[in-house]
Amino acid sequence: MKTFKGKPITLLGETKKVGDLAPDFHALNTKSEVKKLSDYKSRYVILNVVPSLDTTVCDMQARTVNSELAERQDVTVLTISNDLPTAQARWCGNAGLPNVITLSDHIDLDFAHKYGTNIKELRLQARSVFVLDEHRRIVYLEYVDEMSQHLQFDELLSFVKKLPKE
Repeated sequence: MKTFKGKPITLLGETKKVGDLAPDFHALNTKSEVKKLSDYKSRYVILNVVPSLDTTVCDMQARTVNSELAERQDVTVLTISNDLPTAQARWCGNAGLPNVITLSDHIDLDFAHKYGTNIKELRLQARSVFVLDEHRRIVYLEYVDEMSQHLQFDELLSFVKKLPKE
């Protein structure tokens, strides 16, 4: 059962599993330009999904995942939420992380429906992470059960650090 601050929630969309091919999706960058998964050509892509960057837990998740993996030239981290592009741009500036890539799924929830992260009751993204290989297969994922809790950072970072380098 998935919960948000102890209250049951419903996730809409197609839940993914390891081995699935990651569907292409569209979302807006901080300049309100449409971006797709297929636009990112690095060997690995991490889809770092948060309910809202304006919360402490989400802020920490975005900072941790991006800062810990920034040294890998073959990894692109995409932080996805339903925050408006302007709010994501503000967060990046305030966080001192101008190179973080944020994508807003607020218009039609294309990502949320394709990855099973749409919280029906709140119209927010469910806290989760997906690691995609060079063929865009999902090789690691985590859907957090309680949205106010953190990802299992140690497991995620350990997994990514063991991925073969180019």
